[in-house]
Amino acid sequence: VQLQASGGGLVQTGGSLRLSCATSGSIFQLHFMGWYRQTPGKQRELVARITNGGQTNYAGSVKGRFTISRDNAKNTVSLQMTSLKPEDTAVYYCNAVRIGAVDLWGKGTLVTVSS
Repeated sequence: VQLQASGGGLVQTGGSLRLSCATSGSIFQLHFMGWYRQTPGKQRELVARITNGGQTNYAGSVKGRFTISRDNAKNTVSLQMTSLKPEDTAVYYCNAVRIGAVDLWGKGTLVTVSS
């Protein structure tokens, strides 16, 4: 498994969860890392991405509530999710991407936000 995601679960509206994705050093150093999410019947959408240099971008729906970060010592990317809403309920996928290479995906982790 090249991308190992963890941290999903059930939380109430307004609560917080932290997702983590671990990978190898070679992948971590060469790729932009990100999180996507998908709900039934919808396309997978980008939630947040962080470059090798630490630049971040977020979907408008999560900006100000979610924070993506990289731990270069642990080859891990995390997504801190706060002020969660029922519409954040989805399967979240870790992603690694670089130009000229096939995207890498982790197994999804389910986040359920109850109202």
